[in-house]
Amino acid sequence: MTQNQFNIRVYGILIEDGCLLVTDEIRFGIRMTKLPGGGLQFGEGLEKCLQREWIEELNTEIRVGDIFYVNPFLQLSAFRNTDEVIAMYFWVKPVSPLNIPIAVAPMAFESDEDEQQIFRWIPLRDLREADFTFPIDQSLVSRLKKFAARGTAPA
Repeated sequence: MTQNQFNIRVYGILIEDGCLLVTDEIRFGIRMTKLPGGGLQFGEGLEKCLQREWIEELNTEIRVGDIFYVNPFLQLSAFRNTDEVIAMYFWVKPVSPLNIPIAVAPMAFESDEDEQQIFRWIPLRDLREADFTFPIDQSLVSRLKKFAARGTAPA
């Protein structure tokens, strides 16, 4: 018997020069575009989770700012339909300059092998829901566009 559970995800929003940092990944044979971050582990706070994920994925220490968005709707996991996903998005700032390879084109992997990850920037003015794979990330787009239109800096 499978137990239903919550899957809490924590993601970082990094905007530089009017562009949003996203990650393209291949996991479990699925190509996906999302924001950098990942799953909360038991006994770990939200901020520590996000800092750990950025070190693991980008080898970058970050300062975690204010929370920007939490999905208000039911979303089952794309990987386990017994998991309800709750995703939280925080503003982040790197402690030092990013030192990661940046792709220009989406899904610019050298092969179809699993467990790959690359990063790229998307100008906020060009950002579309279709740029993201998952519904929660897609629901974030309109909020980010409104933020960009105001031209204010994140906290």
